[in-house]
Amino acid sequence: MRHFAKLFFLLTLQLFSSLAFAAQVSVNSLHFWSSAKQSRMMIDVSAIPSHSISLTERPDRLVIDIQNARLKGKLSQPPASHPFFSRIRTDQKQKTLRIVAELKRQIDYESFTLNPNKMYGHRLVVDLTDKGPLPDSPIASEKPMAQAAKPEAKAQAPQKAAKRASDGNPAKSAKEAASTGRSGRNIVVAIDAGHGGEDPGAHGPAGTEEKRVVLAIAKKLASLINGQRGMRAVLVRKSDYYVDLRKRMEIARAANADLFVSVHADAYQKSDVKGASVFTLSNSGASSEAARWLADSENAADLVGGVRLDDKEEVLASVLLDLSQTATLEASNNVAGQVLKSFQNIGELHFSTVQKAGFLVLKSPDIPSILVETAFISNPGEERKLNNTEHQSKIALAIFNGIRNYFKQYTPNDTRVAGL
Repeated sequence: MRHFAKLFFLLTLQLFSSLAFAAQVSVNSLHFWSSAKQSRMMIDVSAIPSHSISLTERPDRLVIDIQNARLKGKLSQPPASHPFFSRIRTDQKQKTLRIVAELKRQIDYESFTLNPNKMYGHRLVVDLTDKGPLPDSPIASEKPMAQAAKPEAKAQAPQKAAKRASDGNPAKSAKEAASTGRSGRNIVVAIDAGHGGEDPGAHGPAGTEEKRVVLAIAKKLASLINGQRGMRAVLVRKSDYYVDLRKRMEIARAANADLFVSVHADAYQKSDVKGASVFTLSNSGASSEAARWLADSENAADLVGGVRLDDKEEVLASVLLDLSQTATLEASNNVAGQVLKSFQNIGELHFSTVQKAGFLVLKSPDIPSILVETAFISNPGEERKLNNTEHQSKIALAIFNGIRNYFKQYTPNDTRVAGL
């Protein structure tokens, strides 16, 4: 009898194991995050799937095969403006679900899986990077001609080239960077106009809202940056709506930003206080953010200066994050100093040195970030200047000159900067 009970238990255990193994993976939804050069596909699944990914040519496609899986509902389609995909389709072949992304460009890819967190369940993530136009596209065939038409671009090189904050290596000289023969990418500056929507920010004595004037300055700054060859601006908000503070950081990261600039107008209870200030993240703010990143499983899947943390021991992950933050804070202080110096040409400074604070929008561990208090909107004279279009342009130009002077000295080594 005892032998029979043992045999029954083993058979039951085997049956449950077989059922668990045979349980189908449910593919629930697909999300996209994209910039000009990078994109992320996040596929929500009911369990970590067995899968394979491949690329095909003519037609050019990214093919994701998920074994023992079935689609639940429909997957979202990329917008027409998506830099990499024109269409997503699926095909069920017995127990294998195939997801096919029709490509607009040549890509490299990397995939990994994520365990559930407070916001999401299990996920299959595919990160893509741009390799250039497809061989038979008009852009690809015209590229050599376009390069030949601009021989002067080769002769223009920045004075110095520095690696991104997380690289950990000394800066290369412009001569070394030029010798690699890369055309490179644009330097990307994320511009964050503070407040917005239901959050008007500070008010001036005459009723001027901070959110309105800082958006006007941010747009003028974006125009100056976009007019500079080798640079590109990304506006965190383009009109009067509110963006969550952490979402502002995420937008900058999705754009692969080299610098994050948050534009504000200060206020104080005394109306005679005036002048501009520039802030970077305080050490305490950096420490609290590091703890949050290391504790959050979602953040473990993000790249911290090009190094993935989710497969590292806790101590090593902490050291890597600390190195990234240290280099990022140093870069933030350098660019803040240049912007502060430029403001001396248009008016008084409230603080003559770069200030430290724990502003949430400055907490990206891998993107140099500064917050500019352009003036005191609570001061009647400075409120009038903030409303003046010509003075808004002067403020934008001061910030731009500071940014440009910084990148003259410290240029990410994978970028092309001409005529700074």
